[in-house]
Amino acid sequence: MDPVDDVAMPFLLMRAFRGLVDSVHEDLAQHGFPGIRAHHGFALQAIGDGCTSVALGERLGVSKQAAAKTVKSLEDLGLVERRLNEADRRERTLVITPRGRRLLALSATAFRRQVATWRTRVGDDRVDATLTTLLGVGSGGRSDTDLSDWQ
Repeated sequence: MDPVDDVAMPFLLMRAFRGLVDSVHEDLAQHGFPGIRAHHGFALQAIGDGCTSVALGERLGVSKQAAAKTVKSLEDLGLVERRLNEADRRERTLVITPRGRRLLALSATAFRRQVATWRTRVGDDRVDATLTTLLGVGSGGRSDTDLSDWQ
């Protein structure tokens, strides 16, 4: 195999990312979740066990307005709901709905299935080495869900 020029790396990473995510979204659509996009999954991961819209914006690295738009989209899809914060009744907490939890479970299964196809195609050792490498190169100080430059 010929060595790949280092300059190709971002394009190869993006191609792999898009192929992985697109395959997962096709699977989700077949299971009753058409129209799901990567930013929906990032937002659900950022919400986790619950947070405010302001905290979601911080976790995603986006403006309050962008976070509000994302929350509205997630609500319209039935993936999150706002609940009154009993500790501060002026505040609403975002909570992932059972439908949203089902989406996360289905997407996790689909991601594992897709990575399994990579393992079949190139071998466990190479996939493991890739994962170890990606873990080792760091995030540049950003959280895994920071989409601030992707708007």
